[in-house]
Amino acid sequence: MIISLLYRVTRALLSVPAVLLCRDTAKDAELLVLRHENAVLRRQLAVPVRYEPADRFWLAALSSLIPRRRWSCAFPVTPGTLLAWHHRPSAKKWDYADRRRTGHPPTAAALKKLVLHLAKENPRWGHRRIQGAFSNLSLPLSGEG
Repeated sequence: MIISLLYRVTRALLSVPAVLLCRDTAKDAELLVLRHENAVLRRQLAVPVRYEPADRFWLAALSSLIPRRRWSCAFPVTPGTLLAWHHRPSAKKWDYADRRRTGHPPTAAALKKLVLHLAKENPRWGHRRIQGAFSNLSLPLSGEG
């Protein structure tokens, strides 16, 4: 929420010069992108380039000021990467990972206890026979529809 608000404020502040200087906005934005890229490269002179979340945020915000046809020569990453950075915050918010469940529903504790008791009393029975016994009682276990 706060990052989204901060991103919108940054884009609004960056669009103010666009209104005032309609022609030179794209050129100025490209210069800002290049300056930021130089700062990132100076920071990581000995290691491969890694963009931090703040760097991604800044480049994604500046992308709205540069026409898409000039993205490939202005930005140090591909346009697809830039768009992915731009869409990642909203994708994380709306993925519903907390509602997603995989596998079959859990077995009730009382049913587990009953299965273990039946298996202990009948050590020669396999899991199929125990499952069949529960099927006769209309108690569903995993693997049954």
